[in-house]
Amino acid sequence: MSEPAQAPDRTPDGRYIVVRGRLWRTANPHLPEAERERLVRELMDARRAVGAAKTDAAARTAARGRVDAAKHALGERGAPWWDDGAPDWNRYLAKNTPYAAWWAALSANR
Repeated sequence: MSEPAQAPDRTPDGRYIVVRGRLWRTANPHLPEAERERLVRELMDARRAVGAAKTDAAARTAARGRVDAAKHALGERGAPWWDDGAPDWNRYLAKNTPYAAWWAALSANR
């Protein structure tokens, strides 16, 4: 039996998770829980639709559009969900961002 997957590391401000050293924006924590759950279900349904549309280009394009819309609604894409003017470091390597010292210290402790 395999062990459960470890949750990804979150930056101290909660704006990003780190996957293989890269920052990925988290969902907007200010979304009401019911709305977040609905959007996550839509995202998962859309991802399954992408996989099911292997040979149907139009269906695959439509499903990818649904994925993109859900990620925008969750705040993972598009304009950042925070309003303090801080730049968006989405998709950057953590070591190349203001989170570099935090990431280096976290990585050194492993």
